[in-house]
Amino acid sequence: MTERTTVAITGGGPAGMVLGLLLARAGIEVTVLEKHGDFLRDFRGDTVHPSTLQLLDELGLGEKFAALPQSKLGEIEFPFGENESLVVGEFARLRVAHPYIAMVPQWDFLGLLADAASTEPTFTLRMNTEVTGLVQESGAVRGVRYRTSDGQTGELRAELTVAADGRWSLARAEVGFEPKEFPVPIDTWWFRLPRTSEGMGAIAPTMGEGQAGVVIPREGYLQIAYLARKGRDAELRSEGVARFRERIARLWPGLAERVDAIKSMDDVKHLDVRLNRLNRWHTDGLLLIGDAAHAMSPIGGVGINLAVQDAVAAARLLAEPLRRGTMTPRVLARVRARRRLPTVAVQTLQRLLHRVVIAPVISGKRVGPPKAMAFLLRRAPFLRFVPAYLIGVGIRPEHAPEFARR
Repeated sequence: MTERTTVAITGGGPAGMVLGLLLARAGIEVTVLEKHGDFLRDFRGDTVHPSTLQLLDELGLGEKFAALPQSKLGEIEFPFGENESLVVGEFARLRVAHPYIAMVPQWDFLGLLADAASTEPTFTLRMNTEVTGLVQESGAVRGVRYRTSDGQTGELRAELTVAADGRWSLARAEVGFEPKEFPVPIDTWWFRLPRTSEGMGAIAPTMGEGQAGVVIPREGYLQIAYLARKGRDAELRSEGVARFRERIARLWPGLAERVDAIKSMDDVKHLDVRLNRLNRWHTDGLLLIGDAAHAMSPIGGVGINLAVQDAVAAARLLAEPLRRGTMTPRVLARVRARRRLPTVAVQTLQRLLHRVVIAPVISGKRVGPPKAMAFLLRRAPFLRFVPAYLIGVGIRPEHAPEFARR
């Protein structure tokens, strides 16, 4: 079966859903294809930064977002010494409407975007529809092939296909694009522990003994990110769940009585952390955005927000050519040209933090940031503005185009 749309978006994550909503508000026919049947997947990025909060206000979704269950993070801090912490970034120093990071389950954020987009007559969200390949003719991408959860297959032809299908992008592989990889010292292992009424009510980064982690409070449970040396997944699993529980209890003594909730290593999900970017984000008929164009480290939780910014820039630059039917590769190239500097700046900051903070901790050389950094930030606290701005707002923040504002 062959169908047609103007824009086909592969992947119903933050980048795909934001772009779909914005293009639909421009009156462009857009179809988002998402292989899962819902958005309820654990251990996705859940940080919504000041720039995205501002965007939601501009889209008329600020009040609905504020009603979602969430916690707020006002500072970026690292442990330093015994019972001390070093504030590296301070969002209160930003002159923005929302000087904090909102911690919201990604499924709630995506559900909000889907509900808003569903009111637009030119928007279609197709769940349980997995993209299995690209339709390519004469060197150009002309749509996608798909398979539904009940086994039906078909083609969706489109004037433009946008790959928002993540760091292991199928579309990227099909056109032969290979990202430049940067060294990363860590991987992340995600799991849940029970949440009680006592303690652990806020984001709690911890470092020590060649490992690190973050506790994220959720409704009814704690979401834990355990960080250790890259490539250790097989080793940790071979040691068994009892040894893994011991590691967690040492890192977070306050959680020692809860670690039995980890029944087996099947409860621990491994994330192969990548930091990379493409030199070219497009080919004729295809644009890549978000993690498909640049995978981010979890440090700073910037992945969602850069992806959202890509989507806004793409909508602003592509809406009019799509309406006029004048889309060309040169137009698509403008998206990467606009978003390259913000991407490089944030990845440079992440690489710096990997080198001077994370790698020495993971190798066991230190238990926190270098003393020179601590001295400088304590003597000149105004410097905390810089990482807060780069992470929370970013270089060249994107705002909702006029056609999408409500």
